Amino acid sequence: MKIKTVDLTRTYRVGPSKIIAVDKVNFEVDKVTFTAIVGPSGSGKSTLLNLIGLNDCPTSGKIFIENTDTSLLSGRERRKIRLFSIGFVFQTFNLLPTLNALENVELPMSLAGKSQKEQREKAVRLLENVGLGDRLSHMPRELSIGEMQRVAIARALANDPEVIIADEPTGELDSKTAKEIISLLFDINRKLKTTVIVATHDEKIVEVADTLCTIGDGKLKV
Repeated sequence: MKIKTVDLTRTYRVGPSKIIAVDKVNFEVDKVTFTAIVGPSGSGKSTLLNLIGLNDCPTSGKIFIENTDTSLLSGRERRKIRLFSIGFVFQTFNLLPTLNALENVELPMSLAGKSQKEQREKAVRLLENVGLGDRLSHMPRELSIGEMQRVAIARALANDPEVIIADEPTGELDSKTAKEIISLLFDINRKLKTTVIVATHDEKIVEVADTLCTIGDGKLKV
């Protein structure tokens, strides 16, 4: 799935002040590429990911997905893209604490209307593929940090997205586990032919990326 932004801008009001989180960003991601976006904390990385993932709306500018101007889409159409075409991986995992690993991975498929049988079979397969076949019934609190991130990646793949968007996916991990997660994301990109976009501080991710973008004060350099 090809993504393109044109003069993308996102501003926030904090009291009397205006903060420009993303400032006229022109950004293009081709299909089946691995893109890393790097920059210091507060540079606009997460805001940019939320915009291109349609979790937020720009103050001005455009986001095109497969040449479709997303500003013309209804809320329902945007939700459909998020559910079926984009998988999200967050630094803090965002697993539901009341669901076990298997149920967390099944959730997006349930929202997509898939049968319980299909949900269960695919969730088991995805968790086995990320090395968690023996952790299916474990609750998030019973998993290590690295295992939680693997569950989050399996969940992101549940509806066969064309794009994986990952926000600091190794930020909470030790170096060994981070290396394993990077390898997993790389395999998703290369073997599953899935576009991967990662915001990161991790030099190891930068090393495997096809494209490196740097952001600072909301401005992007490719």
